[in-house]
Amino acid sequence: QGIGIAPEDVDRVFETFYRVKSEETYEIRGTGLGLFIVKSLVEGMGGMMGVESELGKGSTFYFTLPTTAAASIINRSEQNAQSLVG
Repeated sequence: QGIGIAPEDVDRVFETFYRVKSEETYEIRGTGLGLFIVKSLVEGMGGMMGVESELGKGSTFYFTLPTTAAASIINRSEQNAQSLVG
C-alpha cells in the first residue's frame, strides 16, 4: 500500500539520482540513489530486480538471485568470455 508510482516514472526509478516529483513526494527526503544501489548489487550477484506499481494503490519491488549452482555457471561463463577477449 502507498502512493504508487506513475507509469511514466516506473521505468526510471532505478536511474541514478532519479526522484519522482509529485505533490505526494514533495516532502519525502532522499538522494535518488537507494534503488540504483540495490539494483546494482542484485545484478552484480547475477539477479534481476523490478517493480510493479499502481498510482494510488502502492508499489511492489521484487528481485531474484541465482542459486549456488546457477551462480557458478554464470561465473564460469563470464570467466570464459574474459579469456576469449584477452
